Amino acid sequence: MENVDYIIVGDGYAALFFAHQLIKNEKSFVIFSEGRKSASQVSAGIINPVVLKKFTTFWKAQEQIDHLKTTLDEIEVYTGKNYLIDAPIHRIFHDENEQHLWLKKSENEDLKEFLSKEFRKLDIIKNDFGSGKVDQSARLDVAGFFNDLFRHFEDHSKWVREKFNYALLNVSGSSYKNFTFKNIIFCEGMGVKENPFFSDIQVNPNKGHHIKLRLSKAIPDDITIKKKHFLFPVNNDLHFYGGTYDREQLHHHIDDSAVEQLVNGLSGFYPYDFEIGEVNFGFRPTVKDRRPIIGKHPDYSCLHVFNGLGARGILNGCYFSKSLYDCIENNIPLPEEVSLTRFK
Repeated sequence: MENVDYIIVGDGYAALFFAHQLIKNEKSFVIFSEGRKSASQVSAGIINPVVLKKFTTFWKAQEQIDHLKTTLDEIEVYTGKNYLIDAPIHRIFHDENEQHLWLKKSENEDLKEFLSKEFRKLDIIKNDFGSGKVDQSARLDVAGFFNDLFRHFEDHSKWVREKFNYALLNVSGSSYKNFTFKNIIFCEGMGVKENPFFSDIQVNPNKGHHIKLRLSKAIPDDITIKKKHFLFPVNNDLHFYGGTYDREQLHHHIDDSAVEQLVNGLSGFYPYDFEIGEVNFGFRPTVKDRRPIIGKHPDYSCLHVFNGLGARGILNGCYFSKSLYDCIENNIPLPEEVSLTRFK
């Protein structure tokens, strides 16, 4: 038997950012992942402290932004790369009223560090009323982040590339197959519904589609454009555009209506020809109060859940991985706002 401090089950932002906490604190672990493309791995990677529909912010936005930058610097030490892409969001204004609202909101104490008062007229695309820049916004190199971290796990014999089998878990004996452990962290996204220990937690699927496309006329590559959805370059001359939100059509195949929505959305501000290269979708685990669900099992103190990151998976996953680690290792209580117990 191999003894480890932690077993992590999952392959998204929650799993990888928690794994970083263990690396940072020199804890032993293995991560169980089939190597599939999770919702996190097909996400846009947007790092954004502003709700761009209403020009508002959210709980702990500045703390989460600051913590993410520190964490990515720490990860760079052992992967050799920093995955932060300095391409701030520029929100296209629909009309003059949005310009005025943006300026008014930029005076608010909680928004003044995020909403730039300098507007920009973007080249190539339709933006008659210009765009507003979101300060401190950026993107994550999603493919590089997941590829490099899983390679690091594999190189250090920390990755078990298989599906976790709940039937083989001996909780009372703190063992699973050929491992003994102190704690297990389940970071399974919507896969948690198959988990007999946490299947009742209140996460709901939100299906998101995005398209990767070839543009006939290039857009500025130092920004992330946002109108209804996000548009930015990725690689191999492809651009990302998405993603949609759907709580109703939850089948596991591409929804043509979602693709049509994206094509219409892009055509509304990009007046040139484009060609769709690929279509992807994933299921975001969302919670009604839009905050993660974190905590230990009521009967088995060695089992923990880290879920419900929603559309802010990068910020939530990074920031609250430390909260969960501190709760387990240092007996620091979780914030009630994200605790599993808040729904009991």
